[in-house]
Amino acid sequence: MKDKGLHPKNKFNKGYNFDELMTNNPALKEFVAKNKFDTLSIDFSNPVAVKELNKGLLFSFDKISNWNFPDENLCPPIPGRLDYIHHLADLLSGEEDIKILDIGTGATCIYPLLGVAAYNWNFVATDIDLDSLDVAQDIIDDNNLDAHIELRQQFNEQQILKEILKDDDSFSATMCNPPFYKSAEEAQGANRRKTRNLGNNAVRNFSGNNNELWYVGGEKAFLHNYLYESSLFKEKSKWFTSLVSKKDNIDSLEKSSKKLGATEFKIIPMHQGNKVTRIACWRFLEKKAHLNLPKGKKYSCVILFMIMPLREISL
Repeated sequence: MKDKGLHPKNKFNKGYNFDELMTNNPALKEFVAKNKFDTLSIDFSNPVAVKELNKGLLFSFDKISNWNFPDENLCPPIPGRLDYIHHLADLLSGEEDIKILDIGTGATCIYPLLGVAAYNWNFVATDIDLDSLDVAQDIIDDNNLDAHIELRQQFNEQQILKEILKDDDSFSATMCNPPFYKSAEEAQGANRRKTRNLGNNAVRNFSGNNNELWYVGGEKAFLHNYLYESSLFKEKSKWFTSLVSKKDNIDSLEKSSKKLGATEFKIIPMHQGNKVTRIACWRFLEKKAHLNLPKGKKYSCVILFMIMPLREISL
């Protein structure tokens, strides 16, 4: 079977074994049928079917057996989210006691779940929405992962790392899947286009809270605010990383990172079928400085979503 272009370590690179997935999640059975190619599949325009499929994928990991969240929250595609985790593992190769800061973890808490399941990492996961954090905590409790995942709420819509980081925090990396759209209207327009392409069910399939979908100034504004704040806490994490959907945002991000004193900036490409995205990675510490970080501490990655104005960088 032809692979999907995912990371070589991604267990879903060769496609889906629906018989196994239905065993993992019996609720998936009613949505599985043979397609025109005489192979088992689901209707990907049906949000309920997509959610049950992703539950089946997630439950293939020994440590995860419960994953319940409201329909209004985005259902993350497990293979793509797992790819970010695997690429982060490559970036941190050789590290021990890895701790990740997940910025904007959302109700699904998906990156911490996958990081614990695949690599036994520890996480601090943040979000600005209390309801999302309550759901995420229920998921953590249901899977007995309290020892691995700590949740923190960001109370200030103008901040990403500020008021989240503590004096004794030391992370191996941060991670983030930033909001894509500039406004609710832009997100709704994209929803209408998707509805025309996939059918009426796409309205629910394109669900998501405001902080998950859009941010004042869009992805570019979020990334530059994140970059600026990372320069204020350069010793708190060995690497700062983020998904970047729009390729056009890379150049300005790299230029700003240099102005802010980053010692390294790199892009990790990710291919998921026909979709191409990337991870931006930057750091402010030299490798020698990394080696001198306190030993015995657990390092973490954080994911945050919030709405903030674009901060112009002029140095």
